[in-house]
Amino acid sequence: MAVGARSGHEEPEDRPDRSGHAESAGTAGRAGSDGAAPDGGGKAMKKPRSFWKELPLLIVIALVLALLIKTFLVQAFSIPSDSMQNTLQRGDRVLVDKLTPWFGAEPERGEVVVFHDPGGWLDDTEEVHPNVVQKFLSFIGLMPSVEEKDLIKRVIAIGGDTVECRENGPVVVNGKALDETSFVFPGNTACNDEPFGPIKVPEGRIWVMGDHRQDSRDSRYHQELPGNGTVSNDEVVGRAFVVAWPISRWATLPVPKTFDQPGLGAVMAAAPGALGVAGAVPIVLWRRRVRLSS
Repeated sequence: MAVGARSGHEEPEDRPDRSGHAESAGTAGRAGSDGAAPDGGGKAMKKPRSFWKELPLLIVIALVLALLIKTFLVQAFSIPSDSMQNTLQRGDRVLVDKLTPWFGAEPERGEVVVFHDPGGWLDDTEEVHPNVVQKFLSFIGLMPSVEEKDLIKRVIAIGGDTVECRENGPVVVNGKALDETSFVFPGNTACNDEPFGPIKVPEGRIWVMGDHRQDSRDSRYHQELPGNGTVSNDEVVGRAFVVAWPISRWATLPVPKTFDQPGLGAVMAAAPGALGVAGAVPIVLWRRRVRLSS
């Protein structure tokens, strides 16, 4: 006799198991709903964690990553004054590269750098008292620090350079006059408010000046302090490479072409060459002696 297909509403037929006892499909289904695996393995199905339980862990990971980025890679800084106009405006947010100094990179001429107060440069500035939230956001790098005593200027000369600026004259580095029209504030003179030099910059230090020359208390004004107005490379936080905020002000901060002119670094370039010659002379003399003896 032919058997037709069963309807989904009919109770399944009880089947005997190997031991002779009957087990219904309905019973097996109920066992599965109680948490046992459908294959009869007896293992409970793990429920996925809810989003709200994972949220605290995600927040902690995000904060740790932000702190690591701020410490080793990039940090945001706010421009508090007009000393770098028109390159930077008051209220701009710049991003500073903190990674390359970890690999031994030192400040170069023409770069805009952020550095800690070498001592006595910011004594007359108004003290800022941020709230708890501002302190926390600054600590993890999500907000520029308003409490740290940092400055931002352009590197004009590096260790080993000789720099000077006479009244009505340009800034001169290693005997080469700088063409600063592309970055010095319009209408400013190179240094008429505070002529200086010639000054020999010690090794491991830099001479810095603001782009708004007549509104910048830079190296020229701190020659009576230790370092004679220069800043130690160890005080440099990093190079500012982009204006990130406001969006309408977004721009990179490249090194002006005048700092790439031939001969500007001749003093520094001569030293390796001289060392090379000095090292080659003994080798040449030794080879000649070997040939003569043979």
